[in-house]
Amino acid sequence: MPDRSPLAPVRFPALPALAGVRLASGNCGIRYKGRTDLLLVELAPGTTAAGVYTRTSMPSAPVMWCKKINAKGRARAIVVNSGNANAFTGKVGDASVRRTVEGARKLFGCAAHEVYVASTGVIGEPLPDEKITANLAALGARLSARAWPEAAAAIMTTDTFAKAATRTTKIAGTKVTINGIVKGSGMIAPNMGTMLGFVFTDARLPAPVLRALIARACDRSFNATTVDGDTSTSDTVVLCATGQARHRAVTSAANGHLKDFTAALDAVMRDLAQQVVRDGEGARKFIAITVKGAASDASARRVGLAIANSPLVKTAVAGEDANWGRLVMAVGKSGEPARQDKLGIRIGGVQVAKAGVRVPKFDEAPVARHMKGREIDIAIELGLGRGQAVVWTCDLTHGYISINADYRS
Repeated sequence: MPDRSPLAPVRFPALPALAGVRLASGNCGIRYKGRTDLLLVELAPGTTAAGVYTRTSMPSAPVMWCKKINAKGRARAIVVNSGNANAFTGKVGDASVRRTVEGARKLFGCAAHEVYVASTGVIGEPLPDEKITANLAALGARLSARAWPEAAAAIMTTDTFAKAATRTTKIAGTKVTINGIVKGSGMIAPNMGTMLGFVFTDARLPAPVLRALIARACDRSFNATTVDGDTSTSDTVVLCATGQARHRAVTSAANGHLKDFTAALDAVMRDLAQQVVRDGEGARKFIAITVKGAASDASARRVGLAIANSPLVKTAVAGEDANWGRLVMAVGKSGEPARQDKLGIRIGGVQVAKAGVRVPKFDEAPVARHMKGREIDIAIELGLGRGQAVVWTCDLTHGYISINADYRS
């Protein structure tokens, strides 16, 4: 395991028990020794669910299964393994998913379409699913409403710390809780959500409402992050609502009673997404890129991602080099509307360039000091319109090469 990221939170957050959710984890020996690699989640009968999944043309077998059952909008169990992605495994992988689903279905006495499955790890190797199914009963016997730290740790691969977030809010005056866990460190350039993420609430919300909420929240969080520009075969984010909180019925995502809940969900997802970036493989610096004045919000997002995915920008940050010319390069290569005579750049709040040229009497010293910190702020002004976006990424260090060169060793 790599050393813990210097950008990691000081401690794992205190997630409260959430009515209708119980969790258990264990080691079934799929790949790792001396660490857990299997998570089982039990959800109360009647739990609704919605997910968003990778748009890659090479999805894993679990992703294809979850997409298939997503329209049903119900969940009673989630089974997650790490160490093997069960991706590019053909009919053998599909059969592994079916056997895993059947094992959980029997354990909880539910329908097959109420069992979500997710896998993460090495691509192209058959999944020894017998190791999963052989351990489900034992995990079922020790399910706990408090096992959030263990659950978050069980789904890690190259992650250096377990990731979770929580918020409490209200719907129509009734208190509700949102808890989430996520894994991710490398192969992060989401095209829906990131690697594996599971968010739970005791709110009583129908599946169509969840679908609208999770799509919006993912777009503002996971889809605004990148570590290395590579989209995973396994990207899965699922939102489950157990319905244990007895608030007024809500039938539309636009309902005014959901305003605070929507904000809290966005906060949880943003927290989780940023933790993934902070655990970017080999990362030593967290970079926030704000783009304003774009032709549209979507255009601003694409400009931000062009900067965030640039190896030249990321290595300059790693080397603490205030080479702002690389930002100009990245804006230009984005393919988005931009005019040289309107471009402005700030680094650490310091104006570097304005109206297409370096500011007069530019003093690089305060920018250089900012580059030595852990938190790097870059702001781009395009001067074309009202579009804006924020994108989060990390630097690119030798550690990224070492981790990925040795991944299967």
